[in-house]
Amino acid sequence: IDAASNTGVDNVRELIEHVRFAPSSGAYKVFIIDEVHMLSKGAFNALLKTLEEPPVRAIFILATTEVGKVPATIISRTQRFDFKRLSLLDIEKHLFDVIRKEKMELPKEAVKLIAEHSEGGLRDALSLLDKVFTLGNKPSLDDVLQLIGITDIVFLEKLLGLIAEGKAGEVPGFLDELLEKGTDFVVFNRDFTEY
Repeated sequence: IDAASNTGVDNVRELIEHVRFAPSSGAYKVFIIDEVHMLSKGAFNALLKTLEEPPVRAIFILATTEVGKVPATIISRTQRFDFKRLSLLDIEKHLFDVIRKEKMELPKEAVKLIAEHSEGGLRDALSLLDKVFTLGNKPSLDDVLQLIGITDIVFLEKLLGLIAEGKAGEVPGFLDELLEKGTDFVVFNRDFTEY
């Protein structure tokens, strides 16, 4: 259940109606409420009694990225599990496993870039890898750079050099050159600031 679009008391009451019935198959009925922090105060109150005394065969999973917005009365009736982002090494290892199983080839530097760009999310890394492999069985590092939208360090160094040397008159021409290459300036600005 997406709590972001089902925020009201009526939505929770409908859920509670389903909880009463035994599962049609399997030992448990599992209810996942995503973005639970988006529920209204009234909806939280309606859910409270069911969380205090859940039916034997019902399991609730309340998922949120903003625990601080979930009322203490709800939190006190749950077990809390915090999930953390994966390390770059874990993501790279998994990507290399996928690449090997799919009988593809990709430079190590490209795999590292994909892992870094996924910011700790394996799903994001796999999604990027899928996009990269739409380019063929042996995409190059340049292909990956262009697809992900990462700026080549040469351009970052050049702009910094122009600024440091006081050559402001050459900057517009340099930016025109980047524009002709199809550079995404939001990405370029982010990468330049980081550089």
